[in-house]
Amino acid sequence: MARAQEQTPAAQSPSAGTGTLDPSSPLDEMPDIGVDWPDLSRDDGQTAGAPVPERAQQATEIAAEQRYSLAVEGLDDLAPDDVMRLRQRFDALSTLKAGENKPANVAQIDRRAREDAELMAQLLRADGYYSASVEPVVAADAARQQIIVTLDVRPGDVYTLQTVDLPGLDAAGEKSEGLRDAFGVKPGAPADADDIVKGEDALRARIGADGFPFAQVSEPELIVDHETRTARLKMDVEPGEAKRFGTIRMADRRIFGPRHVMRIARFETGQPYDARMIEDLRRALIATGLVSSVRIEAVPTGEDVVDIAVAVEPAPPRTVAAEAGYGTGQGIRAELSWQHRNLIRPEGAVTFRGVAGTQEQLIGASLRRSNFRARDQVLTAQASLANINRDAYDARTFSVGAGIERQTNIIWQKTWTWSAGVELLASDERDTVGQEAAPRRRTFLIGALPGMLAYDGTDDLLNPQRGFRLSGRLSPELSLQSGVFGYARAQIDASAYQPVSERVVVAGRVRLGTILGAGRDRIAPSRRFYAGGGGSVRGYGYQDIGPVDPNGDPIGGRSLTEFSLEARVRVGDFGIVPFVDAGNIYTSPLPRANDLRYGAGIGARYYTSFGPIRVDVGTPLNRRSGDPRIAVYVSLGQAF
Repeated sequence: MARAQEQTPAAQSPSAGTGTLDPSSPLDEMPDIGVDWPDLSRDDGQTAGAPVPERAQQATEIAAEQRYSLAVEGLDDLAPDDVMRLRQRFDALSTLKAGENKPANVAQIDRRAREDAELMAQLLRADGYYSASVEPVVAADAARQQIIVTLDVRPGDVYTLQTVDLPGLDAAGEKSEGLRDAFGVKPGAPADADDIVKGEDALRARIGADGFPFAQVSEPELIVDHETRTARLKMDVEPGEAKRFGTIRMADRRIFGPRHVMRIARFETGQPYDARMIEDLRRALIATGLVSSVRIEAVPTGEDVVDIAVAVEPAPPRTVAAEAGYGTGQGIRAELSWQHRNLIRPEGAVTFRGVAGTQEQLIGASLRRSNFRARDQVLTAQASLANINRDAYDARTFSVGAGIERQTNIIWQKTWTWSAGVELLASDERDTVGQEAAPRRRTFLIGALPGMLAYDGTDDLLNPQRGFRLSGRLSPELSLQSGVFGYARAQIDASAYQPVSERVVVAGRVRLGTILGAGRDRIAPSRRFYAGGGGSVRGYGYQDIGPVDPNGDPIGGRSLTEFSLEARVRVGDFGIVPFVDAGNIYTSPLPRANDLRYGAGIGARYYTSFGPIRVDVGTPLNRRSGDPRIAVYVSLGQAF
């Protein structure tokens, strides 16, 4: 923070008497005190020099608590933006503002007024008004029966910087000019403390990014000259020597070793030192979930390289989680999981989970190895045994799979992400066939090679307000059931977000899907397309849209079309979202846009630090027999 120095005349000391003090002598009169000193030797029920009734009344009025209001005058000549910033800071720190609607006695109000006058003067000086004066005026308003406190402000002139001196900066050589530009404060500019502090922070950041790990930057010193209405700014800079990155050092290797940390870092040995990469590494280590705190320091080696010492404090590696819920389309569902985030070092998280519900039962295990061979690259493997009971089909399925992916997250939202993997499953499935809806049971052995490529050009992962997203999924599959046959499942998702005002964002979504190479009846029911529900067409039950059998149960299809449009209106931490969705499932291999089922409704949002909590209520617009009249959906994040 800048230190301002002013030249002021020496204070004059009052003359002192030379007599000797007698501790037994009576107290001298105190003319500034409104009540005479009492004579405690009197016993007639009164005190000597008692105040007359008028003075007693005044003392009572002073002690009585009253309400007050605050006015600030004299800021009209300042720029509107400066006034707004000044008032915001003043209101946040003002003792008068803090108690404006609470009763206080006159002495309290007067003390607060004097404190706030000094506060306003300090804030004006920070903005460069070093000759500013603020006079507090406290007056009674008989008509409104309250006290009026007025701060009479006289800002004076804005002081400008006569010189800006950064001694020692030239030792940075050819990088000194860039560092001076990063500081940004030039002679002739207002002596504004905000600009100076911003420049100091920018210089500290830039000098570290330019390869000087041991640079020293002193606090700014401002010398004010009231006669010329100017100031001189001085800030010592000692860049030290430019360095390059060396190796990672770790004394504690309980979580992972230096080799893995080097894989996570965005720098390599021999590259010029950059302090931004140190901060990035710190955040990346915290993001692993395995450490509770990180300390990273540059360690000199006696050469032109610095090693990076990393010290971490382990976080609890195990998590037990449980959840339970109910959905109109999915019934009761409860899930319990146990996870060890570093069971297979390094960063090999193993999770065991079980699901019990009216329509789903599952036990499974998965491995997720983060930062596998490269930063943000994840190796996955999973195995599960599930029993699914849907209106469309029943399936008992054992599946195993593995894959590798480039992930995105809230801290580092990636523009491009991808995944590729392999999946093998054996599924015993029941559905219906023919006009009589005769029950049928078949066993499928399926091998798949699912892949995904996605582009994200939005400004936020959970609550985008501008930009667009585009993703494509392709899964060639080979199926064994009464012979071997192959087909390919493909899906394209696109969404766009456009703000139309500070509070309103219009969002739209399109989803198209197709299955090529096999007829619908040959494809396992669990591998077909379905539509309807909170992530599809709201207002309809889960998987309820599309062709149905004679019993009215969905049978899925080979192609999918979905559209969504909504307006996201935000007011503070809350929002309302009117929406309309459309979609359908088709038996043809190519998606169409006819016979769409429409749903509309309104949603509520509560915006938290980790994303919006969503509650949507929808209803079908062209409802069929058996469709619900109202459907409710609750989740974290926007619908798309």
